[in-house]
Amino acid sequence: MVGHPQLIDLVQDRIAPEPSAKPAEQLLAELVGGADDPVQAALDAHEFSEFDLDYDPDEKILFCYFDFAGRPCFTESVLAEARAVQRMARGLFGEKGESEPPLRYLVLGSRQPGVWNLGGDLELFAQLIRDRDRAALRRYAHASCEIGYTNATGLGFDLPIISVALVQGDALGGGFEAALSSNVIVAERSAKFGLPEILFNLFPGMGAYTFLTRRVAPGLAERIIMSGELYSAEQLHAMGAVDVLAPDGQAVAAFYDFIGRGGKRYAALRALYRARRLVNTVTFEEMTRIADLWVEAALKLDEAGLKRMLRLVAAQERRTLRTRA
Repeated sequence: MVGHPQLIDLVQDRIAPEPSAKPAEQLLAELVGGADDPVQAALDAHEFSEFDLDYDPDEKILFCYFDFAGRPCFTESVLAEARAVQRMARGLFGEKGESEPPLRYLVLGSRQPGVWNLGGDLELFAQLIRDRDRAALRRYAHASCEIGYTNATGLGFDLPIISVALVQGDALGGGFEAALSSNVIVAERSAKFGLPEILFNLFPGMGAYTFLTRRVAPGLAERIIMSGELYSAEQLHAMGAVDVLAPDGQAVAAFYDFIGRGGKRYAALRALYRARRLVNTVTFEEMTRIADLWVEAALKLDEAGLKRMLRLVAAQERRTLRTRA
């Protein structure tokens, strides 16, 4: 596709660097190693346009709020910055298994009222499908899988950090998948969740099946995927897909109550989520193989399906204008 800006390949961490190159995590460790507060030093060393970061040094919590520059979805820019946040957090850790980690919790929230994340970049999908650009679709899908896998598995290396989705607003499509990749989901009662892909004859292929079937029975997960319907936070809490149900405006307080002050429940929660991964192991291979199925299904979409997809894009844009007015 001529002129299309290529995604940063989010699986490049799996390729060995040049002998003279240093991994980004090592460079960050050298930068902040002598700082009194290495987390704050790392935050001061980075600038983000799609995220607003906040740090609680007492509880060792890094809050990462979506602060979308454009449509509130996973654009290429949001994907790239999400990866950068994860790499920054990973670079703070020294030897694996150290007794006192620099961070205990990585919390993903949103600054946009009523919206957590509305999912994949449907406008980009439609363009790539029309251009028959299988390679770019696959890069995007694998990039999304990499971020979800990293979020689900202790930053990809079973590090002693717990990921949390703090959902204040709607999480749809890839947004729902991103929330599901977290170890803990805290959602306010007014939040809505859904997987609309079936409405344009597609399925959610970047984590929904992997993560939803590890929270609810497979039959129920498929029913949610195939319905295309919106589900309330209360409904998903009753199913077991949402961990903490909070009153509107109280998600942060509910999160602090859940974890306990002073690291009160950290050790127990950390052990619990490690045990969960042992029983229900998530692999990057599983996720990318499903993503490849999604790519092939996407390339089979007809013009009617693409038009329905673009109608959702228009709805996203209208919603963005309303919330920012």
